[in-house]
Amino acid sequence: MTPAELLSQQQAAWALQREHVLHHSFFYNELWRGCNPPEDLRDLPLLPLSSKTQLRKSQANHPPFGNYLAAGPESVSRLHRTSGTTGQAMNLALSERDCGIVESVGGRSHRAAGLNSEHTVVHCLNYQMWMGGVTDHLTLERTGATVVPFGVGNTELLIRTIREIGIDAISCTPSYPAVLERVLAERFADVRPRDLGLKLGLFGGEAGLDDPALRERIFVTWGMEPRNANYGVSDVFSNFAAQCALDTRLHFLAGDVLYPELIDPGSEAPFEIEPGQQGELVLTHLRRDCQPLVRFRTGDIVAVDETTTCECGRSGMRFRVIGRSDDMVVIRGINLFPSMVAAVVTGFTELSGDYRIVLDHGPPHEILPIQVELAVGRRNEAWLAGAIEQAIKSRLGATANVTTLPHGSFPITEGKTRRVIRSYR
Repeated sequence: MTPAELLSQQQAAWALQREHVLHHSFFYNELWRGCNPPEDLRDLPLLPLSSKTQLRKSQANHPPFGNYLAAGPESVSRLHRTSGTTGQAMNLALSERDCGIVESVGGRSHRAAGLNSEHTVVHCLNYQMWMGGVTDHLTLERTGATVVPFGVGNTELLIRTIREIGIDAISCTPSYPAVLERVLAERFADVRPRDLGLKLGLFGGEAGLDDPALRERIFVTWGMEPRNANYGVSDVFSNFAAQCALDTRLHFLAGDVLYPELIDPGSEAPFEIEPGQQGELVLTHLRRDCQPLVRFRTGDIVAVDETTTCECGRSGMRFRVIGRSDDMVVIRGINLFPSMVAAVVTGFTELSGDYRIVLDHGPPHEILPIQVELAVGRRNEAWLAGAIEQAIKSRLGATANVTTLPHGSFPITEGKTRRVIRSYR
């Protein structure tokens, strides 16, 4: 759609959604203090923002779904929980219509990334209540592909299954191939990653795939095309953005059901969505029955690169996720995100690519403490830590203290990998 066509459809959807929230969401009526939400979507910045902290408090005071549940309990068709990566796990309620919209939008993302009816894809995210399991499985099915519901754990069985069935695509986190590589080296000495025959990697749930070095590492090691195929915010949509075959930036693919804004994460001032702009992504549901969110702060800091139509024909904005506001580490006034550190670490072939930022005290921080892991078969060399520190200083402007660890030092993580460890909490 052209921007004008899309805005017309968005305004029509908002007219209905506005009435639904106004008459059924106690949470937003309390937040808005009797003020009616604007009729024009472009005036949404007149309303206060809502946040994860507020939703947690709402669910604690009004279990299990909070007083932002805008439909009767009988309307809840499915219950999920968030992973709790950044705090208390949240209960997510979806009506039958909500489920259908989530699956449709997620299907767009996986199709954009190249999945189709000719593929057999194994889905390796946690099915235990987390939305990334069952819901993402159903979005994969929307592409027409044959979907194998594997989940996490029992990696040896996964490797055998891929080989026996002839699976050619995998859906997982960007850090999971490293787990498979470790198991292959330890238990299948005669099998190389390329021997598994995977041709398409659909990645999500973690940052890192914006780094060309990581993409190249995956392609060279596995012989599969790495695609950023699954960007979402569990409270909003499990997957609403993905790259296409022609552009590694994320395409925003939910414009008909989700309205995006950008704000300054500090002052909360709105920014125009235009090329070159960075800010925190704020989202508003345009069609949601059970837990509609309005001006919800995602905590994700994104950079908008393009707003014109891509060569693939998709017209949503193209953007990159720089990092999460709660993962940001400030070193002598320099704002750093794990993805920025990853871009340096993955450039060293002597390393596995796995790392941790371990903070043993609260801010202010003068030095960035990083633990890195050696690649398979590599021994520590005296020059390596200093070279990494120099690269971080040169590319990021921050002073780092790098500790090199033997291969296999970090625990195997089959779900999301936490890169910033605050041990002082």
